[in-house]
Amino acid sequence: MSGLGTFGRRGLARGALGLMVGGALLALGAGPAPASAQGAAGEVNIYSSRHYDTDQTLYKAFEEKTGIKVNLIEGKDDELIERLKAEGRNSPADVVIAVDAGRLWRAQEAGILQPVESAYLTQAIPVNLREPAGHWFGLSTRARVIIYNKDRVKPADLSSYEDLADPKWKGRLLTRSSTNIYSQSLTGSVLAALGPDQTETWARGIAANLARPPQGGDTDQIRAVAAGEGDIAISNTYYLGRLMNSTKPEDKVVAEKVGVFFPNQSGEGAVGRGTHVNLSGAGVAANAPNKANAVKFIEFMAGPEAQKIFADVNIEYPVVDVLAPHPTVAAWGEFKTDSLNAAVFGKNNAEALKIMDRAGWK
Repeated sequence: MSGLGTFGRRGLARGALGLMVGGALLALGAGPAPASAQGAAGEVNIYSSRHYDTDQTLYKAFEEKTGIKVNLIEGKDDELIERLKAEGRNSPADVVIAVDAGRLWRAQEAGILQPVESAYLTQAIPVNLREPAGHWFGLSTRARVIIYNKDRVKPADLSSYEDLADPKWKGRLLTRSSTNIYSQSLTGSVLAALGPDQTETWARGIAANLARPPQGGDTDQIRAVAAGEGDIAISNTYYLGRLMNSTKPEDKVVAEKVGVFFPNQSGEGAVGRGTHVNLSGAGVAANAPNKANAVKFIEFMAGPEAQKIFADVNIEYPVVDVLAPHPTVAAWGEFKTDSLNAAVFGKNNAEALKIMDRAGWK
């Protein structure tokens, strides 16, 4: 996700992973220095809306490497934002972790994040996956793709997000509600590409083509496509990756019935801009009592060791280009990504939601 436009640099065999990690350590200055080289250890207080087993592995690895104790508060994004606002200058929070650039933008707008400078983060994280002033940094990514029923749809039938509004898909499309941040960020990216009028026309087409009222999460959309309730769905990649790697036979059956298509891969202008990619990310809290440790933590999360855990355990794309994704993800192939800075569709969130509401996207 380097902003170079493709995942071509990630198509390396997993057998070469040791070599790639070695290259990453060289390219990124061997990662952040451990606590012994940086002074007293202490602690870092993390407010996180991520709820993955992966994260516990990451926190433990950080503690072992640096000697810095991780204190964790978990909650939903909006709840954590309100908590931080209420705590004000007395907040113990050092790091805020959120899923989706739209939520990170909300946290920034609420004044609960502070800009930081880190040569390591600037070098390690592609420019489109970090807030320009340093308020937050992407740590893992996921592409928002089209999932299709292999028996009912051919890849040649698919092309772009814009094409999903075509009447040929009437009664065949599945997606999450407009109240979901993933839907809002996708619409925010379309808004940046097409402008408000065309985006509203597109959103009306999406609403008109739905096979059923929006319900459930991305995994529910994938299951519904496999069951024939719809022919295509919009979903983040790692949800399908989880089904493919599940120990449950019924999940594998679902995964075998569907395929992955990366939209907006070709054409002139906006239609060829690439697939929308979103992120999980982190920023330093505005009143962080342990700011130095907060920066160390985010630097660790962008380092090769943590990035490998993001890729291998949670089947997300790493933000560091020199590391390969999980074999399941790599098997989907290379694709062109939308180089739009994630902060833009975060900034577009409010207008995107208004457009979706007017369009009848419930």
